[in-house]
Amino acid sequence: MKYMNPLVSIIIPVFKVEEFIRRCILSVINQTYQNIECLVVDDQSPDNSINIVKDIISEFSDFEIKIITQPQNMGLSMARNAGIDVAKGKYMYFLDSDDEITPNAIKQLVDLAEKTNAELTLGHCLCINEAENWTRDYFPIKSQKDFLKGNTEILNEFINGEYPVMACDKLVRRDFVLKNQLYFVQDLFSQDVLWSFQSALKLESVAFLREDTYLYYFHSASIIHNRGEKHFGNWITIANYMNQAYLNENNEDRKQLILRYLVDFKVMTLQMNWKAQKNKALWKRSYDAYSRLKGLSIFDYFSSKYSTKLKKENFYISLPTNLGYKLFRKRFGD
Repeated sequence: MKYMNPLVSIIIPVFKVEEFIRRCILSVINQTYQNIECLVVDDQSPDNSINIVKDIISEFSDFEIKIITQPQNMGLSMARNAGIDVAKGKYMYFLDSDDEITPNAIKQLVDLAEKTNAELTLGHCLCINEAENWTRDYFPIKSQKDFLKGNTEILNEFINGEYPVMACDKLVRRDFVLKNQLYFVQDLFSQDVLWSFQSALKLESVAFLREDTYLYYFHSASIIHNRGEKHFGNWITIANYMNQAYLNENNEDRKQLILRYLVDFKVMTLQMNWKAQKNKALWKRSYDAYSRLKGLSIFDYFSSKYSTKLKKENFYISLPTNLGYKLFRKRFGD
């Protein structure tokens, strides 16, 4: 394959990860692809994380690692944005500081991106729980196609859940991100689904690599195990962004896809909300906020454009809040 080994900017936000950061950065240093700049964003981590990074820089002085220091703790979103602003690579790759990448990950992703000219290229993520000694496939690529061309096809595949919503493990062209201003939203703690949704509205080419590239570690500090009130508020904010995308869209087919995704998102996060906290007041707050956003109209219930399942779920989240809560508890119990 003939190309000029384009620079890849790997962006690693750092906050309270002294247990994991060496493993993460060594997985970058040990890549078979070497034209990499590793951008470590210090989100004012109060532990020993950055000292460990500095030791690695001294130990591997021939590898380009830059520390970007945030003026104050601003969260994952702004840390990623700080990396985007500094990145010089043709491609960017987001890597969480408690995870790692496989040795050939960047080479294989770059090879595929250059071969297909894809704006976004993603590989396969393995989920690992070292404490319980298991490895699982929680974020599969379900698409039957290896290459998606044109936004209509890409948006359909994304809405249908054919590829993961994680922002990590995606090699993305920097010019695509900057052209479409695909920055992460400040103060949202977990917004990969929003960034991927907004990207899917703009992408014209996506390529899938059917190889393991990313190792996602489950542990007690993982966000997937620590959902609380702030995350429920984040989900409401994300739903509002999706709602606005629907209102701004003029194409009826795209509006239908966005509405499907919005309804599914509301249903999914209400269930996650209850599973995480079993807090009646917090659940009702989310339900009430969602009821003010777009849902299926009475006419949509007579349309074949929406599935019976979606119509049923939309009905259950469109009732008066107290009735909606009673029926939710009846359907899902404790």
